[in-house]
Amino acid sequence: MRNMLSDKIINIKPSGIRKFFDLVSEMDDVISLGVGEPDFETPWHIRDEGIYAFEKGKTFYTSNSGLKDLRQEICNYLNRKLGVKYDSQNEVLVTVGGSEAIDIGLRAVLNPDDEVIIPQPSYVSYEPCTVLAGGKPVTLNLKAENDFRLTADDLKKAITDKTKILILPFPNNPTGAIMEENDLKEIAKVIIEKDILIMSDEIYSELTYKGEHHSIVEIDGMKERTILINGFSKSYAMTGWRLGYACAPKEIIKQMTKIHQYTIMCAPTISQYAAIEALRNGDEDVKMMKESYNQRRRYLMKAFEEMGLKCFEPYGAFYVFPCIKEFGMTSEEFATRLLQEERVAAVPGTAFGLSGEGFLRISYAYSIHNLKIAMERLNRFITKLRR
Repeated sequence: MRNMLSDKIINIKPSGIRKFFDLVSEMDDVISLGVGEPDFETPWHIRDEGIYAFEKGKTFYTSNSGLKDLRQEICNYLNRKLGVKYDSQNEVLVTVGGSEAIDIGLRAVLNPDDEVIIPQPSYVSYEPCTVLAGGKPVTLNLKAENDFRLTADDLKKAITDKTKILILPFPNNPTGAIMEENDLKEIAKVIIEKDILIMSDEIYSELTYKGEHHSIVEIDGMKERTILINGFSKSYAMTGWRLGYACAPKEIIKQMTKIHQYTIMCAPTISQYAAIEALRNGDEDVKMMKESYNQRRRYLMKAFEEMGLKCFEPYGAFYVFPCIKEFGMTSEEFATRLLQEERVAAVPGTAFGLSGEGFLRISYAYSIHNLKIAMERLNRFITKLRR
C-alpha cells in the first residue's frame, strides 16, 4: 500500500494541534484552552437569515465566485474598515473558509521551487499548503524581544532570487502579535524593492485591542501585489458555516477561481446568505464579542503576572503565548504534564513552528469561569515545578 500513496503527502506531518488533542478526547475533567474557536454562538439574526434561506429553498449552487450581493458587501466592508476599494466582479472570491483561500491562493501563484517566506510561530496550514502547491517554505523565526512582529531587516535577510511571496499572518495565531501601521510601511518598502507578492491573512482583523487594525493593502502600491485573506469564522463566531474570502488583483482571482471551480464549485449557499446579514448588521455583535475577549485577555495577563509567568502582552486574536523556558522542559513535555497532572489542555508552541519552542499557546475563547479554574490549576502546577 505504501507504494500506492503520494510521497509528498506522506512526508507532511500531521497537525501538532490535532495530535495533542487526541489525548484530550480520552480524558475526563479537562479544562481545554486549546481550540481556536469562539465560545459564542453565531448571533441569532445571522442564524435566522440562514434558516430563512433554507426555508425559501435557496439551496442551489451559486456562481463559482459567490453570490453577487455577498461579494458587494465584502467590498463595502473593506472600504468602510480600510478605506480600500475592490471590484466585486473581478477582485473577490468567496471560499470555503479562509483555509481554502490560503490553499488556492498559493496554488495560483507558485511555480515549482518558488520560495514562500513564512514567519513563525504561525498558523499550521501555511507550510503544508506551500508544499502541496509545489513551493518551498522558508521559515523566518519571529522573536519574543520584538513582540513577535516581523521586521523589515529580518525580511530582507530571508529574501532570495527565488522568493515569490511573503505570508503576513497578523493579528497572529498563536502569539496574538499585531503589526502597527509603521511596521507595515517598512515591510511595504522591502516588498516593492524586491518585487514580490504578499498573502495577508487577516482572519482576526476585528480582534485588535490596541487602536484599529491596519492592513498592508492600505499602503500605496500594496493592493496591487497582495492576496488579502479574511472570513467569518472568528469575527462573527461562524466557524461551522465554513465561509471565507480572498481579494486580489483580477489576474490572480481569475486563476484562484479556476482552481475553486474544479475542486469546490462554490461555497455553501446558505452560509453565503447568512454572511450577507453578518456584514450588513453584525457590527454590534463583533463589538460585544471583542469587549468580552479583551476582558479575558486582561484577566490572563494579570494572572500570569501574579504567578510570575513571563508573557509579552498580545494585542490581537484570542491567544496568549506565555514563556515556559524557566522550567527546563520542551513545550510538548510541559503541555503533556500539565494535561496529565492538572487536567488543563493547552497547545505546545512547537505546533506552530520550531521558533515556538519554550512557549505555550493558551486560547481565551472560553468563559471567565473556565479560565479562572485553569489558571488556578496552572499556578498549582508551576508552583510544584519551582520547588
